[in-house]
Amino acid sequence: MCGITGYTKKRIIPDRSVLEAAAKSIHHRGPDQLGFHVTNSVALAAVRLKILDLAGGDQPITTDDGDNVIVFNGEIYNYRALRAELESLGHRFRTNSDTEVVLHAWLEWDTGFLTRLRGMFAFALWRESEKRLLLARDRMGIKPLYLWRHGEDIVFGSELKTIFAHPDFPRRLNREALNYYLALNYTPQPFTLVEGIEKLEPGGYLEWRDGVTRVSNYWRLVFAPQPKRELGEAKEELDSLLKASVSEHMLSDVPLGVWLSGGLDSSTITHYAAQETSAKLKTFSVSFQGRTFDESSAFRLVASHYGTDHHEFDLSPNDAIVPAIQQLADYSDEPSADAGALPIWFLSKMCRSEVTVALSGEGADELFGGYTTYLADKYARWIRWTPAFTRKLALHAATRLKASDEKIGFEYKLQRFLEGSLLPPTDAHLFWNGAHSQAQRADLLDSASLPSPGTLFPQLPDTGKLNQFLYLDQINYLPDDILYKCDRMSMAHSLEIRPPFLDHRIVEFAAALPENLKIQGSKLKYVLRELMKDKLPAPITKRKKEGFDIPAHHWFRTILRPLLEDAVTSQAASSAGLQWAPIAAMMHDHFHRKANYGYQLWGLLTLFLWIKRWNIQPAKHS
Repeated sequence: MCGITGYTKKRIIPDRSVLEAAAKSIHHRGPDQLGFHVTNSVALAAVRLKILDLAGGDQPITTDDGDNVIVFNGEIYNYRALRAELESLGHRFRTNSDTEVVLHAWLEWDTGFLTRLRGMFAFALWRESEKRLLLARDRMGIKPLYLWRHGEDIVFGSELKTIFAHPDFPRRLNREALNYYLALNYTPQPFTLVEGIEKLEPGGYLEWRDGVTRVSNYWRLVFAPQPKRELGEAKEELDSLLKASVSEHMLSDVPLGVWLSGGLDSSTITHYAAQETSAKLKTFSVSFQGRTFDESSAFRLVASHYGTDHHEFDLSPNDAIVPAIQQLADYSDEPSADAGALPIWFLSKMCRSEVTVALSGEGADELFGGYTTYLADKYARWIRWTPAFTRKLALHAATRLKASDEKIGFEYKLQRFLEGSLLPPTDAHLFWNGAHSQAQRADLLDSASLPSPGTLFPQLPDTGKLNQFLYLDQINYLPDDILYKCDRMSMAHSLEIRPPFLDHRIVEFAAALPENLKIQGSKLKYVLRELMKDKLPAPITKRKKEGFDIPAHHWFRTILRPLLEDAVTSQAASSAGLQWAPIAAMMHDHFHRKANYGYQLWGLLTLFLWIKRWNIQPAKHS
């Protein structure tokens, strides 16, 4: 696991100190080794966290003739099979690393090698004789890659801050992306919150040849459900796929563990991981002792069931919380409006004291239908048969309910559901996972005409309503929120996180399942739940899902109120091009329990801290 950065030099020839500063900015991603490759045509750098081939895998890696070079971030789980095939074709290797296998696969199969890779990755390949750069990203967007097209040149890096290191780069807020950030709680690809910087699409690659750029895809998510699939057959195939994926994801030359929340997904990973090792498996959890949503009894049950070496951190209010939030601005790269970033920060910090690699359950909800929003989508189809004015009256009545301190209280869910029922289905689904409504964004941005996030997705798969929403979440919410926060929070502590559910064979298997094997009645993740029913302790497969985040509503009325009032000010709003009056009203109503705006306020807090930390200038036309 590493961080990469670099740039072509057709027109720009920055001092080497710029490359060194860019690499230094992501030192946390790879504290074990730093390497450079600089010619008259290109500048490349890599910081390395040693996972495989500890002695021989230093980067960059070049071919014997010096013509080809690679900087690589990620893991290729089938690299040994690829290496054997390449050796049969005459290739010779100097290291035992997966990085060198990727380099030789490019030599043998050109861009066709991308479909052969199984893993998580973002990398840059350079061929000096052709003045050719290839950038690529894994299918699901587990590993990040950012681009700045500077005239005829390309500047790239694992994090935005690598591009910030370039003195010519103007750090200006992207107003269109800000609208989407406020709506969704994340910045959807290809946007970033900074004008001029874009994300390379998951499953995509970019070729630069002497100043000419071409972007393409080697893989796309396709939903093609098989309507007559039997449950027993599906369970058998999923079992086989999970065994293979978890086994491959446990490939490591350094200590490895599992993130265990006590939910179905992480417990499933723990089950298969425990089967793969004779050693005592290490597991790691975060608890919220004394809260109704505390999951400690569940994850302790699983840890006891498999006899793991279990570690847990209690995230009750303590003096470490505020300093951690302030550090998020350094490591989040873009502001993480998902409050779940905070427990992941502490989980990663604890985990890194014991292991260098951890498996997680990310992706199962998006693949198999695990969020209650999918039920809301279903129920909304029924309630939309009632007149809109009736739903508006019900919403008005719901806003009079007392705001609770629960993480997601009944009154909050009711209000969000009714408000979403007044929107078109796609917008409603995005709203239920998001934050600020269209009206709130119009007030904040002082604009009567703002694009709805739904306009980003003009074409959805015509394979059922549920699959449309799963598609939405897999192409944006998963990489741009869930995987994004996991990558930044874990790599801030030099910890590699691997999500076995996101092996592309499992992703394609899920996309081919009929909807009734994903959600049946009100049963979420039906096929996975049925598969694990005889493997996990019964209370685990029967549990309802708990979101992995903080009690934001309560904390903003208590321990986080001073930080909020210090950071979220009229001056900070002005620097973001936002109107202060609606923010002040939101804070007043939240403090006085007229409404719960904890998640909206978290997004504003992290946004303003980030703008201040990185000196981001307002959008030109704000």
